[in-house]
Amino acid sequence: MAAFAVPLADASSAAEAGGKGASLGFLARAGAAVPPGFVVPPGFVVTAGAFAAAVAALDPSGALRAEIAALPAASLDDIGRVAAAFRSRVVAAPLPPPVAAAISAGYAALGEGSPDVAVRSSATVEDSADASFAGLQDTYLGVCGAASVLDHVRRCWASLYNDESVAYRRRLRMPEDGVAMAVVVQRMVRPRAAGVMFTRSPVTGDRSVVAIEGTWGLGSALVSGDVTPDSFAVSKITGEITSRRVSSKGRLHSFIQNGGGVTVTDTPAAQREAACLTDDEIRALADAARQVEARYGAPQDIEWALLDGDGAAGERVVLLQSRPETVWAARSAAPVAAPKARPADHVLSLFGKHL
Repeated sequence: MAAFAVPLADASSAAEAGGKGASLGFLARAGAAVPPGFVVPPGFVVTAGAFAAAVAALDPSGALRAEIAALPAASLDDIGRVAAAFRSRVVAAPLPPPVAAAISAGYAALGEGSPDVAVRSSATVEDSADASFAGLQDTYLGVCGAASVLDHVRRCWASLYNDESVAYRRRLRMPEDGVAMAVVVQRMVRPRAAGVMFTRSPVTGDRSVVAIEGTWGLGSALVSGDVTPDSFAVSKITGEITSRRVSSKGRLHSFIQNGGGVTVTDTPAAQREAACLTDDEIRALADAARQVEARYGAPQDIEWALLDGDGAAGERVVLLQSRPETVWAARSAAPVAAPKARPADHVLSLFGKHL
């Protein structure tokens, strides 16, 4: 059973834990190793091996996956038809008993009773520096109970075959036999505010700042586009908050404990026009972002949550994900000049521009 589910802090291989799972495992270990560090909610990873066992039982000959691999990238109708049929079979198929037992044991280890968890897709091909699959697979919040966790793991696996995900893989000509899905199961947190932050400006590419976006409640309000977030920029050099924009945040996402799921309501009037973060909280988030970037050695796109309470701001920061920043990384990787036959030709071309 150990091959089918591993504690989050032990997840290290993207081939088994997926991009999200491996990154969260790295974050969990890094946060514990560097005081004051940062907190990652406890959880476990349903490994790619569990996915492979389930798919092998469902498609022992590989014929269904071969049909997907043969789809033309330009034919959205064919992709939609074949992918929908495959998703239906994945969701309906019973799990192999060893896989179901491993997932149930991992969930039981998260606490007594039936803790609320997030069930998050973690494809083995996602969150690389060369391609981003973020948002193409499913995440479920506020899942409660072992049976529901098993069901939502299957739904995450099925989302590997969402129309958009299949179309993207076909455009990139990725072989289907190299694609797999791990699933992260983590205890839910009830944040006062949540959002994303970037360790380089997403607008200018400036690496000397941390750009923070946030809203009240769950960060799903921001990700879904239900709100225009508050935004802040912090200098990595001085710690100064160099810019701030407070938006009118009309919608609030929150979750109801004991399996109540996520609710969407109007933001209370007193909070709607108010900044979701204090200056101390903004600086604490920026400090966590600098630590994360230092540990990864590259600019990061980080999901965060801020717990309510009377403790120091840094003690209430929770990190939910970190992935490589891809937009500016791709631009930086582009050649600064077209190749020339001889080194001197570069100099001559520069002179030509000024003649």
